[in-house]
Amino acid sequence: MAAPAVGKRVLDAGWLAARSTEVELTGVQLTTTHPPSAGPAPAAPWMPAAVPGTVLGTLLKNGLIPDPFYGLNNQAIIDIADAGREYYTFWFFTTFQCAPSGDQHVTLNFRGINYSAEMYLNGHKEVLPKGMFRRHTIDITDILHPDGNNLLAVLVHPPDHPGAIPPQGGQGGDHEIGKDVATQYVEGWDWMCPIRDRNTGIWDEVSISVTGPVNITDPHLVSTFHDNFKRSYLHCTLQLENKSSWIADCAVKIQVSTELEGNNICLVEHLQNYAIAVPPHSVIEYTIPPLFFYKPNLWWPNGMGKQSLYNVEIGVDVKGFGESDSWSHYFGFRKIESTIDGSTGGRIFKVNGEPVFIRGGNWILSDGLLRLTKKRYMTDIKFHADMNFNMLRCWGGGLAERTDFYHFCDVYGLMVWQEFWITGDVDGRGDPISNPNGPLDHGLFLLCARDTVKLLRNHASLALWVGGNEQVPPIDINRSLKNDLKLHPMFASQQSTKSQEQYLLQESTDPSKYLDGTRVYVEGSLWDGFANGKGGWTDGPYEIQYPESFFKDSFYKYGFNPEVGSVGVPVAATIRATMPPEGWIIPIFKKGIDGYIKEVPNPIWDYHKYIPYSKPGKVHDQIELYGHPKDLDDFCEKAQLVNYVQYRALLEGWTSFMWTKFTGVLIWKTQNPWTGLRGQFYDHLHDQTAGFYGCRCAAEPIHVQLNLDTYFIEVVNTTAEELLDVAVEISVWDLDGASPFYKVVDKIVVPPKKVQQIMEMKYSQMKDAKPMYFLLLKLFRLSDNGILSRNFYWLHLPGKDYKLLEQYRQKNVPLRIESEVSISGALHKVRVTIQNKSKKSVAESTRFVRAMDLSDGTSSYSTCNEATQERQEGGGLWRKIRGGLGVAKSGENLRRVEVNGTDSGVAFFLHFSVHTSEPSTSQEKYRDTRILPVHYSDNYFSLTPGEKMDIDISFEAPQGSTPRIVLRGWNHHLNHAMMI
Repeated sequence: MAAPAVGKRVLDAGWLAARSTEVELTGVQLTTTHPPSAGPAPAAPWMPAAVPGTVLGTLLKNGLIPDPFYGLNNQAIIDIADAGREYYTFWFFTTFQCAPSGDQHVTLNFRGINYSAEMYLNGHKEVLPKGMFRRHTIDITDILHPDGNNLLAVLVHPPDHPGAIPPQGGQGGDHEIGKDVATQYVEGWDWMCPIRDRNTGIWDEVSISVTGPVNITDPHLVSTFHDNFKRSYLHCTLQLENKSSWIADCAVKIQVSTELEGNNICLVEHLQNYAIAVPPHSVIEYTIPPLFFYKPNLWWPNGMGKQSLYNVEIGVDVKGFGESDSWSHYFGFRKIESTIDGSTGGRIFKVNGEPVFIRGGNWILSDGLLRLTKKRYMTDIKFHADMNFNMLRCWGGGLAERTDFYHFCDVYGLMVWQEFWITGDVDGRGDPISNPNGPLDHGLFLLCARDTVKLLRNHASLALWVGGNEQVPPIDINRSLKNDLKLHPMFASQQSTKSQEQYLLQESTDPSKYLDGTRVYVEGSLWDGFANGKGGWTDGPYEIQYPESFFKDSFYKYGFNPEVGSVGVPVAATIRATMPPEGWIIPIFKKGIDGYIKEVPNPIWDYHKYIPYSKPGKVHDQIELYGHPKDLDDFCEKAQLVNYVQYRALLEGWTSFMWTKFTGVLIWKTQNPWTGLRGQFYDHLHDQTAGFYGCRCAAEPIHVQLNLDTYFIEVVNTTAEELLDVAVEISVWDLDGASPFYKVVDKIVVPPKKVQQIMEMKYSQMKDAKPMYFLLLKLFRLSDNGILSRNFYWLHLPGKDYKLLEQYRQKNVPLRIESEVSISGALHKVRVTIQNKSKKSVAESTRFVRAMDLSDGTSSYSTCNEATQERQEGGGLWRKIRGGLGVAKSGENLRRVEVNGTDSGVAFFLHFSVHTSEPSTSQEKYRDTRILPVHYSDNYFSLTPGEKMDIDISFEAPQGSTPRIVLRGWNHHLNHAMMI
């Protein structure tokens, strides 16, 4: 058998699994004389396994449990507290080929096991100690089989303290899981069902690494800056281990390259070699001399600039052997600083010297069964970038994510706040109070924390370490983390450039020698510039609000809110796809004598943690404002209207106080790791709610908005550049298609990072004001009428509601729809141009700014993320085809449909979806025909008479399918479909 090439090989296929109590053989027998039979149908009790993954994921893969996230199925799956730990203790088995030769060495690597394991390889045993967030590396060179055929078995044990679920549920169940160093959400929360196996399994990557006599371990990359970021140095410290019995004369090579924009060409900016001798059987630390860069391309958060990444490749050649090992990582040149703002008391983040107004969300994890693929991560993170968010907080009860998560945060510009595995509910502040001293093994916690830092520290997106959620770690752990994560003097915000130069010349204090040294450590999510800064329960609230409340000075009094949440019902198709028909029953609306409505959900919605759209005594039902919902479709469509308004108002309200009162806000939460019914902008199946697009609108870097409390129109400029020579067009539209109010305010100047009041909107005070009306705001450049921001509101007069929209559904508004399609393999990119053909009812002399046109790059939606997406999705020769929605043809390659209509008015709340075939109508056998995920440049939008808008749609179609793009709307029910 030929010697294997130097490098890493991932072992992610061909795994089998079996419950340990059903296997009578020992690990030695399984990996010598009695291995399980392989093949597509292994003999019982063995079954194909999900690796990486969990025991529940394996059982679901083999149809041995129902889908725990469908309906009430989770209640039918036995919990570890009732079955015992042995029930979820599983064997995992695979084979691999590897026969090293000469001075080659091989290690077997586990990047994450929950919770402990024994590993058997060709009859040899190795204990893999406890801890979910630690890497295991075993030198297997001497136990590989000479013929290259190797048998590997791993016996995985659940957490030592899986706990039990009290009848009332609770935050983290009975909190026993907090005694271990593991994820805590698995005992259930007020937004999550309990995970029956507590995520037991080989949950992260398994690989083998082949090296020569010397290997590279955990390089640390750091960039430092001088002369206002004109000059930069790349620092790197790494470990070299010599496994041979002789001195290894090595050449350490480092290459730094970047891809030229618009080309598949890499520019090598540095290629250096350094000679070093490594003593036999030793590990040494080596610091590469700093590499100089002049004006490197900087990495910026989403909305502030490009996410420039360099590929850093490090190799070591050994004299007499050749290439011994190599390592590579994408790296972003940037400097992140974080301090407490003196005027607001909120924590402030600066990237490359520029303050960043934080608008982001709380992240738990993508999937409760840890089915975490690179493709799923890319979709998750791109969704957040599409919402114009710039930060994700990895909540302390969740995961230190797989490295793919942080890679895509690097690519799309999402700064990451990373917490360690402490929560107030489980660790000393919950009900009942438990684990006041955190996990039982403090040394294990610190080992996992330090290993996690080493694994993640080279990611440009990583911005902050936090000790825990709503709690600080135990005193000794907290003290150690503060010491381990102390800032290098060059990264203290007060440090002068002259002093930085001095530190640079001292090799002993090279910043890459620190465990991190570049990011601030904060002891807890309610401390030091977050919430009240002292640990008080001052985050939240987590329920429906009146939209105008977010704009009131009294709504929240502290500078940075790490958690504020609300509703999140998905579209009706998702309800039907994730619940049986008895789950399609909408809540009962019970009206009290005080006029407030109490929503009573069905048992399935209750189990899926539904948050009502009312708060009796505080907030009237926001769905009822649109008329009593008739059925599931009606309820969910009205819920999308509320979702859009609620979350747009939340972010616009916070932004209205940008830098004067607030430094940032994180929404609780952006998504669910299961089919939950609260706090989400897209569901577990990856379909967006309208709240997604409300956030996308509100979080634009340059934005025009209506303050719903003062009714002043405001222009927001979050950028570092002054906004000059712009104007705002204001138009009011009634339900008859007339425009009773129109005004342009021009020659507006907005300083950098400011919110500017433009004028008070007084239409509602006019004598003949309509009880319900539409408001369209457009911010545009006077030089070329290019649209910078567009914002569409539906509003009612004080004391009124939106029930007039019920009869508005009967409007028949004429539309023109054109489409253009590009296909490369499974990837489809579609541009749909849609125009409201209603006649304008204003005077001809009135100047209306042209509608948004994504093709000319003037829209604020045209961001660098679209170019980034193309790089991620791959290139190739595009096959251009043209598709259309109808019969009328204009020109050789363009198809067009004219939707005839006799009414004039707003085409309201239009939204696209993509399907493989006609949807089913049978309630007994519902078939979900949606293609998911789909990326839309906008959705849930409205068009005033004469307006035209381009919508870009991209998705991967299942093999052999014929995709259909369907357009629906509040007053558009023809379900026009474009066949591709």
